[in-house]
Amino acid sequence: MATSDTAKRASNRRSQTAGSDAQQHLLRAAADLFYKEGVRAVGVDAVVERAGVNKMSLYRQFSSKDDLVVAYLEQSDEQFFRRLNESLAKHPGDARKQIGQYFEDLAGRASKDDYRGCPFVNVSAEFPDPAHPARVCVLNNKTKLMQRLNELCTAAGARDPGELANALALLIEGIYASSQTYGPGCGPIRIAPRIAEQLVAQACGDAPVK
Repeated sequence: MATSDTAKRASNRRSQTAGSDAQQHLLRAAADLFYKEGVRAVGVDAVVERAGVNKMSLYRQFSSKDDLVVAYLEQSDEQFFRRLNESLAKHPGDARKQIGQYFEDLAGRASKDDYRGCPFVNVSAEFPDPAHPARVCVLNNKTKLMQRLNELCTAAGARDPGELANALALLIEGIYASSQTYGPGCGPIRIAPRIAEQLVAQACGDAPVK
């Protein structure tokens, strides 16, 4: 009996590991395809082929394509705020330099040839229904970003942190859009960090930080 129980536990662990591996393969494949080609343009057959698993494996991990899309966006949200935190960590305790650094880093990413803009903006354009689970993920991401921007603008000493946060959010969205309309590394993207610096200086009532 003990041997049978041990074998069963070992089998369960292998099954869980296999399931976890399949999930990660599927998420990586979905992230790559959804970001480059769009969610609606990519079917589950393309995802499972890229992931190297069968369709049954996909539906064991995700109940539907919408469920997979939500998982992709949740992962994108984690990546987004990890990059944001990495930018801020370059200037601990100095909110103005943190804001400037974030825009420098964003402009750098948006200048790469394979940059396809913000995944949340892309998804929102594909799903017009605000109640769709994917759009809920978009709203959550943008709401958290606005909260972080407000915190940064308050720490930077802005007279009206909310107004500055809204201006910076608009500039961020402009970088996303410009990367797709004018192209990666275009003039509007290159000038964005300087505009952010000017917005912060104006909002704080003094000269830009050099």
